[in-house]
Amino acid sequence: MPPALSVLDLSPVSAGSGSSRALRNTLELARLADRLGYARYWLAEHHNLPSVASPAPEVMIGHVANATARIRVGAGGIMLPNHAPLKVVETFRLLEALHPGRIDLGIGRAPGTDPVTAAALRRGRGAEADDFPELFGELLAFAGEGFPEGHPFASVKAVPDDVELPPVWLLGSSGYSAKAAGEMGLGYAFASHFSPVDPAPPMLAYREHFRPSKNFPEPHAILAASVVCAETEERAGELASSMGLAWVRMRTGRPGPLPSPEEALSYPYSPAERRLLESYRSMQVVGDPESVRERLVEMARKTAADEVMVTTMVYDHEARLRSYELLAEAFGLGRGS
Repeated sequence: MPPALSVLDLSPVSAGSGSSRALRNTLELARLADRLGYARYWLAEHHNLPSVASPAPEVMIGHVANATARIRVGAGGIMLPNHAPLKVVETFRLLEALHPGRIDLGIGRAPGTDPVTAAALRRGRGAEADDFPELFGELLAFAGEGFPEGHPFASVKAVPDDVELPPVWLLGSSGYSAKAAGEMGLGYAFASHFSPVDPAPPMLAYREHFRPSKNFPEPHAILAASVVCAETEERAGELASSMGLAWVRMRTGRPGPLPSPEEALSYPYSPAERRLLESYRSMQVVGDPESVRERLVEMARKTAADEVMVTTMVYDHEARLRSYELLAEAFGLGRGS
């Protein structure tokens, strides 16, 4: 049986367009994914990147949940170093109260940006401080049985206090979070869409260390993948070229909106840039529906993924919508397959 399919949306910004258009495109894609039968729709958190309009997933989750009827909606994820744990718990309890049974909380340990922007976000806390374990512990305490007597936050209650926190997922791109997610009985999602690390070892380690919990009686692992699907291999390659050039520019300190395929295909890559491009291409799944389905099913088999979460970053919004339509057809979404 093929894995479930979901959507990871970074709200891509194309050259000549803007963030407002990108956010309207997100709502259109969410409605489509809801109709097509995708399992969940997660919004990412990134800062100071001109190619994406996704700095506040907690805001977009409410809008996407309002615009859809069935699909689960969540954060993929909230980058915890940028946020106060109390505020995260209160925000997601509020979302759960408004959209019961449809909200997910994915938590990441990276800032989702460059060091200078991370410092601007964190202000009083050092941008390089690895205080994720402490922050995550606070989040669980505010969401659960509270703090021990004598703790400075013992008298603080997260509100609304009659709503449980939605299911929590730990996000990873190198395996750091896999064992912890398993031992705490959380969901686990691996960011294979931008990480060159082999996802199989951490995803299998998650299952090995899994202990059942209320929200997760069984392990549930998601593999995020960068996918471009089109009617032909050639067309898919053309569409994928935009993100290839955007990736090279970002990695060389020249970030910008997604260029058109015409600009990307005519760009004169230097040898060093060409190596960056090839490295990124190795993380993409690009092709026609049959070949993309075959690759995603094989990736899910090797990693024991229950679900593949697809992010499609292309210049043309209509082509992006079509990519998700073709994937839904290839996987038989809505037909019980």
